[in-house]
Amino acid sequence: MKIKNVELETVCGITSVLPDNELPEIAFAGKSNVGKSSLINALMNRKALARTSQKPGKTQTINFYNINQELYLVDLPGYGYAKVAEAEKRKWGQLIERYLHGSKQLKALFLLIDIRHEPGTNDKVMYNFIVEMGYKPIIIATKLDKLKRSQVAKHLKQIKVGLDLLPETILIPFSATSKQGREEIWDFVDKHVLGGEEIVDE
Repeated sequence: MKIKNVELETVCGITSVLPDNELPEIAFAGKSNVGKSSLINALMNRKALARTSQKPGKTQTINFYNINQELYLVDLPGYGYAKVAEAEKRKWGQLIERYLHGSKQLKALFLLIDIRHEPGTNDKVMYNFIVEMGYKPIIIATKLDKLKRSQVAKHLKQIKVGLDLLPETILIPFSATSKQGREEIWDFVDKHVLGGEEIVDE
């Protein structure tokens, strides 16, 4: 996909009414500090569209980016940040759940996992929750550039086993530095979202 125009159109907090969009939506979920903002900036070919931070837990809202007046990229709050109060974590979780339940246009859901580490409890909970909601999450293994090439296959297997992925699950290794994986993500969106192929279980 050629990115001609990107606009941060809607920002929804815990008490916000979610927008009733007419364009298809693709959403990105992942634990705090997994590299979600860096991935979004790489996908958009922008350096600072989504704010990156050394401090996890920065995204506390659902951000809707309008791309080319064709679709929305939806940035969900990061989950699992230990230093956030439990009550606050619950509110973020409820916000994510409200979006997944309420969106009429969500066509693809990407779950980001740090390729360097085994999936944690929060990752497993989020993956299972997405599957139970009837979606087939596409797994993006971030921070690929932090591994040696010889380590990649072992770590991808670690993600597959750790999440107990369904055999047909798509797993895309991604590096925000080299942009490896960017084309695969957009190819998927072009085919399954803009091309009209359904990826939600009936």
